[in-house]
Amino acid sequence: MIFKREFKRNLKSLIIWSIVLSGLILLTLSIYPQFAEQQKEMTKLLEAYPESIKKAFGMNELNMGDLMGFYGVEIYMMTTLLGSIYSAIFASNILAKEENEKTIEFLLSKPVTRSRIVTEKLLAVLVNILIFNVVSAVASIIGFQFAKDPDVPTDTFSLLIAATILLHLTFGAIAFMLSSMMKKTRNILSISLGIVLAAYFMNVMAGISEDLEFLKYISPFKYVDAASIINDNEIEPLYIFIMAAVILISIFASYMVYKKKDIAV
Repeated sequence: MIFKREFKRNLKSLIIWSIVLSGLILLTLSIYPQFAEQQKEMTKLLEAYPESIKKAFGMNELNMGDLMGFYGVEIYMMTTLLGSIYSAIFASNILAKEENEKTIEFLLSKPVTRSRIVTEKLLAVLVNILIFNVVSAVASIIGFQFAKDPDVPTDTFSLLIAATILLHLTFGAIAFMLSSMMKKTRNILSISLGIVLAAYFMNVMAGISEDLEFLKYISPFKYVDAASIINDNEIEPLYIFIMAAVILISIFASYMVYKKKDIAV
């Protein structure tokens, strides 16, 4: 009941975000053939970029004349950042809005436990994030067909998709936990988006300045770095463990906090 209601209420938002991201993916991949044809000129142009900028966006480790390298620099940044913002927005108010909109009284008057409310809303977050990623993956596969040689290593592409989902779940779980702790949806949204953007810019700043290189180790965006995944064909196990731990701890905390939360009915 709760899951269906949440899914229907947020379906329009999911469709809009999916269409926008898919459009950006297709539009960007459509210029790859011209980019590959003019690789020498584009390589010279990219070489003129400051070394710090190339390092910040992985252009020093990936060959943008190669389809996978182009995807890692141009597309992967969009799917990780925009998807993390979508996950944070969606999860940040899913629990708190019941109190904020005064609908929690109606919900708790039904024969449902608080644990069931958390479980079904958590399921809605998970399903939305998975659908969002499936759509972006399909758009990428379609976009690859623009290339003259669209052969993409399946294992590497699968790792990039898995890493993206893991990153989105990490930010989604953190925002969900905040939603269980706080009541004002506007405050939760601001904090959740702040965490995503701060993590992203910490990763960028770590690439620009050697003095700030330590920041990359506290940013989940570093854990799913495209250059590392494409060149090593793996996701660092330690980073998987850290993100999995953040997700599980956030979910556990959400159940514990919401069960004991002082909710006026």
